[in-house]
Amino acid sequence: MLFSSIILGAAVLAGIGVESSPIAKTQLFKHVAVLSVDGFHATDVEKYVAARPESTIAQLLETGYEYTNTYTSEPSDSFPGTVAQFTGASPRTTGIFYDDTYDRSFYLPSSNCSGLPGAEVQYTEVCDYNDTLLFSGGIDPANLPQKIVNGVCTDIYPHARLRVNTVFEIARAAGMVTAYTDKHPAYDVVRGPSGTGLSLGYFPEINAIPTLVNTTIQYDGLHVSAFLDWINGTDPANSEGTIGGHIPNLFGGNFQSINVAEKQDGYENSTNNPFTPGLLAAFDFIDQSFARIVSALQAKNIYNETLLVVASKHGNAPIDPAKYAKINPALVTNATGVDILQQTSDDIAIIWLANHDDTAKAVANLQKQASALKIKNIIYGQTLIDRGFGNPLTDPAVPDIFVEPMEGIIYTTSTAKIAEHGGFHQDDRHIACFVSNPSLKKRKISTLTSTRQVAPTILKALGLDVTALQGAHIENTTVLHGF
Repeated sequence: MLFSSIILGAAVLAGIGVESSPIAKTQLFKHVAVLSVDGFHATDVEKYVAARPESTIAQLLETGYEYTNTYTSEPSDSFPGTVAQFTGASPRTTGIFYDDTYDRSFYLPSSNCSGLPGAEVQYTEVCDYNDTLLFSGGIDPANLPQKIVNGVCTDIYPHARLRVNTVFEIARAAGMVTAYTDKHPAYDVVRGPSGTGLSLGYFPEINAIPTLVNTTIQYDGLHVSAFLDWINGTDPANSEGTIGGHIPNLFGGNFQSINVAEKQDGYENSTNNPFTPGLLAAFDFIDQSFARIVSALQAKNIYNETLLVVASKHGNAPIDPAKYAKINPALVTNATGVDILQQTSDDIAIIWLANHDDTAKAVANLQKQASALKIKNIIYGQTLIDRGFGNPLTDPAVPDIFVEPMEGIIYTTSTAKIAEHGGFHQDDRHIACFVSNPSLKKRKISTLTSTRQVAPTILKALGLDVTALQGAHIENTTVLHGF
């Protein structure tokens, strides 16, 4: 049996064209596993292999393609990052810009769609029945935003928010078995608009555990156990659905340990000692997890038929701790001098205005405060459209303004983190990406690559119709170079 593990982050910048070249013969796989190592930068690969030359990662690279110029989505949030790698599309096409956004056509949860449309749309732990429990009960419909669909006020599950299909839906339609695990039940989004994309979903709630490196490693261990269960054809306890005793044709999930370690411990400010002890421990855990997955595949005699693709939904910025500083996001809101509907902030500030006509005034006011707010760039108007984000005048999901701070600046009041993602910086978006299989010859590929390309590559690996992927078709997303 054939298996392919794909670990990629989100989509690359909208509008970037990426070319691919065919290999000499068609390489098909019976199984694909999709694993995201959140926070894994492209520059981390060489650093870790230098520190651990006998590691599983080093061994995988000996029979694989390393894509050294791979970028995740803009914005570099986990939610659009996940969606990108399973739809082949960017936010302007999928409608998903972040896990916490605003939509002018939605209504608040449990509002019965009363009043004027326009509401915050959160697909985070707030959707759970009880997010203080590791197994939170799943998504509570009473916590979902609503929208009028065919004249009926409807609770909009995350998967229904998507505007294009996912690889999971295509695989299920072909009679294949699928499974996925992630940090919130809201990652139901991978089921796709039909809601049928997963045979099994497994969503322990990360918000229920302390945000520490050691506890996150334990949490990630639940995902590893799920991968091992699936390779053995069994369902983890607290699963939604079943794989029916089969090894899934398509399965995957993510790791959070490196993400948390980067935010709490960060990197050493030295090229000779790049990892703090906490961050190195997280990398070692990931490497050991890969080893366990490889061993399980070998035990089932499917490793030689397995393609592993390792990457992340996002990085974190800054890598250099000397660049870190924080600014209260309320100062950004106040600086606009106009009424805003919502601001979502990390190392980016995303703004939806109450009145589109106030855009020029808000931008002018922000520019006056550029020094105090450490603003690098403000994206709005025609530039926003030209950058491939869509048009807020015609699309109710599109923000009016992106405020991009200087590298290292985080718009937050938190004292618990020294790095963050969501923005457009190199450290946010330039992520690790490699594929590995015993049949592959070692290569480093520097071609500009987007994590959107994971989606069509999954379909090609499974022998499915790449053209059936709606978002990839709209954006002309090609398979990864070498396939």
